[in-house]
Amino acid sequence: MPSFSKKQKEIFKKLNTPAKVQDYLNKFPFNFEEDGNDTIKSPYSSIETGSIHCFEGALLGAYILSLHGHIPMVMHLKATKNDFDHVVTPFQVDGYWGAVSKTNHYCLRFRDPVYKNIRELAMSYFHEYFLNKNGAKTMRSYSNPFNLNKLKVDWVYTKEDLWEIDEALDKIKHHQVVNKKQLKNLRPTDMIERQAGNFVDWKPKSKNFKDPNLSN
Repeated sequence: MPSFSKKQKEIFKKLNTPAKVQDYLNKFPFNFEEDGNDTIKSPYSSIETGSIHCFEGALLGAYILSLHGHIPMVMHLKATKNDFDHVVTPFQVDGYWGAVSKTNHYCLRFRDPVYKNIRELAMSYFHEYFLNKNGAKTMRSYSNPFNLNKLKVDWVYTKEDLWEIDEALDKIKHHQVVNKKQLKNLRPTDMIERQAGNFVDWKPKSKNFKDPNLSN
């Protein structure tokens, strides 16, 4: 059976706060899936391959947090069809919610545990969830937190892609964040915000890869 190395376990042991977990995830190169194959790697496979995207980062973050007494959870933020959905790792500290989040852009990142409930936490992402090319705000709903302990599959060590979690998040209850009237009146983000959105942590190896969230 696969297992993390002694060195890796020692690293995980030191990551005893959500902020430390976030710093750890930030060091991973972003998984652009440049070979054309979509992936949802387990924490073990993510460590093996050395790159993660938001979903894989959420799973790895949830696993590490679980080693320090947190329930391993993920939350789905659903966007319009012309944007990407996002997955974060919600957690609680003293009854307040925060989130660990892997992203390549400046937005949709870590949230300190200062939010009274899941809706407050989810809505903290609303304004920053936009397309750089036109400033359109694209977040439409968020899911209830999904407890990964409910899965029958070995989500920590499997070398198979975890499409079961993707399907579970699709089925779990989602909550709309804007009504029709609000949607009609949404103001695009300012140009300076769109320009800031072009800054990224990691760049793809392939020059032919284009990020639809960038304005250029």
